[in-house]
Amino acid sequence: MPGTVSGIEAGALERSCKPGRDTIRVGAGTEGLQRVEAYFSAHGFEPHRHDTYGIGITTEGVQTFRYRGERRVGRPGQLHVLHPDELHDGGAATSEGFRYRIAYVAPDLIRDALDDQALPFVQEPIQDQTRASRRVAALLNDIDQPLSDLARAEAAVDLADLLAHLSGPGACRPILIDRRAVAAVRDYLDAHAGAATPSRTLEQLAGLDRFTLARQFRRAYGTSPDRYRTLRRLDLVRAAIQAGTPLARAAADAGFADQSHMTRQFKRAYGLTPARWASALTSTA
Repeated sequence: MPGTVSGIEAGALERSCKPGRDTIRVGAGTEGLQRVEAYFSAHGFEPHRHDTYGIGITTEGVQTFRYRGERRVGRPGQLHVLHPDELHDGGAATSEGFRYRIAYVAPDLIRDALDDQALPFVQEPIQDQTRASRRVAALLNDIDQPLSDLARAEAAVDLADLLAHLSGPGACRPILIDRRAVAAVRDYLDAHAGAATPSRTLEQLAGLDRFTLARQFRRAYGTSPDRYRTLRRLDLVRAAIQAGTPLARAAADAGFADQSHMTRQFKRAYGLTPARWASALTSTA
């Protein structure tokens, strides 16, 4: 392996990729943007879906994942680009395991950076790095570097421009969204994630019927209002687990029917059980 990996400094990686304990390290983030480094020695995660874009770089080893009906392979230095709500799994392609760094980016941050154009759709999830991806590689080079408001805006532009570039010419086009309506619903779901909110409440809040609201919400945020609420509940669960809260209590506090219900939703969102996620979580590089 060469001394640098397509924009990732060799010195930024403190461990060689070798079989060992699976780890997940959450870096410094900001609203709408989270950065993570993970290492998996063999099996990574079960099929699951995020409500964000996932834009990552394989830094060591070889990873493989099933995405849109095909088995994909990501090698060191290559990008992987995952669209919101796209089912995928992941694991090591060799006995050496694999490590990657990834940015999870909220669709509305991308849409804002593209001035309300349609969300980019990247057909091929594995991409070689080019000049267009260098700034994104720099964003992942030091995931512990805090992001100011200015840095957040610059990162959003870099990520959006990369997605638009990879989507091809003409892929992004203006779309009509009632921004006030969908933002009001999103803010309500953020504030009341644990509540059993009926469709009628959201209709009254948005001034739209439930079908128009569902269509516009997906255009704006890449997923449905119901799934968005579930993911916000899981945010609460992850924070509770990090704070040492027992799983049953975390499930109840977040609004899930019981621990089993929470565990099923957790696996669908992250491909790991809450217990496995907790055991892999680390605060050190």
